[in-house]
Amino acid sequence: MSNLFIELYLDEDVSILVADLLWARGFVAVTARDAGHLSRNDEEQLAYAVRENKILLTHNRVDFERLAQEYFATERSHNGIIIAVRNSPYEIIRRLLIVLNQVTADEMKNQVRYI
Repeated sequence: MSNLFIELYLDEDVSILVADLLWARGFVAVTARDAGHLSRNDEEQLAYAVRENKILLTHNRVDFERLAQEYFATERSHNGIIIAVRNSPYEIIRRLLIVLNQVTADEMKNQVRYI
């Protein structure tokens, strides 16, 4: 079964306002706070996103690039990682909507995108 629409999981570094703005535009976005995952490490955050079939949105480029490489090296699959430069929530949404409106969830599988 194919997945067209991207659902996001925002790690705790991403403003919860981003999730609210996504919801207002009809997208599914769960925050680390919503999931009860504040203070969990990066490996746990990505594992949760994988279990919940969500694409992870983060500002943490270094650690999540490393995790994506580890997943690739060990032939594990993730749903995708979007790494956002720190900006206002409105600028993050502007950049994120470009991806969300052009890429399907299936196309994000095992991808790392930068916004």
